[in-house]
Amino acid sequence: MHEMSLMLGIVDLLRKNAAENNIGKISKVMLVVGDMTMAVPDALQFAFDSFRDEELFGDAVLEIQKKPVSGECKDCHQNFGIDDFNFLCPFCSSPHVRVASGRELYIDYYEGD
Repeated sequence: MHEMSLMLGIVDLLRKNAAENNIGKISKVMLVVGDMTMAVPDALQFAFDSFRDEELFGDAVLEIQKKPVSGECKDCHQNFGIDDFNFLCPFCSSPHVRVASGRELYIDYYEGD
């Protein structure tokens, strides 16, 4: 379950930023997760919940925004959704595709006081 190690890194960033900004309690965390990360939202939530014994995260709510995989063809410049990791352009069949979204894993924002 790589979600626990991912969440540990996220929680470490939150701890550091909260300390730098004199925030004693976090109430909400918005996390953006791309489908290519293969991170399971329920497993991320479970991992986040394991930090509830810390005062900083005691009442915090984790919200997860999933980002689907999309691409841009380098040949015909069309944008399209990528299903089943099929990285061929559906417009011109080119294999020259740039992944435009789906690899994200970041804290969009958090709220606290």
